[in-house]
Amino acid sequence: MATAIFMEEVNALELTPVQFSALIVICEHPGTDATRVSDLIFFDRSTIGNVLDRLEKKRLIARRPGSQDRRTKRLFLRPQGRAVLRKVAAKAPKIAERIFASVSTSERASFVELLGRLISTNGRGSKKSSLR
Repeated sequence: MATAIFMEEVNALELTPVQFSALIVICEHPGTDATRVSDLIFFDRSTIGNVLDRLEKKRLIARRPGSQDRRTKRLFLRPQGRAVLRKVAAKAPKIAERIFASVSTSERASFVELLGRLISTNGRGSKKSSLR
């Protein structure tokens, strides 16, 4: 449901939630690499390359060789990527309102707190497995 609402609200920008998440990470961590982006957004490492390829084709990000290891590509946001982030950020309140329309303010706070707990307990790198 949240993905569908996000897609409806940003349809004109042709941006998926995963692409949006990757843009945020690249904005907050200029020069990061694909593996780190994958880790920070909890996305599969084997397919993050496809996500980054699409962002590069849209001219939202740039890949540059690393200074120490030229095989590693460092990721940077282009001005167009910053513009897209600003446009989505402007739509964020409406997206959140639609997602939480049937939930009270106190329930929203509890929900966000519980999500935070789940992420910190079960995030990538956690020694606990949700499959045990």
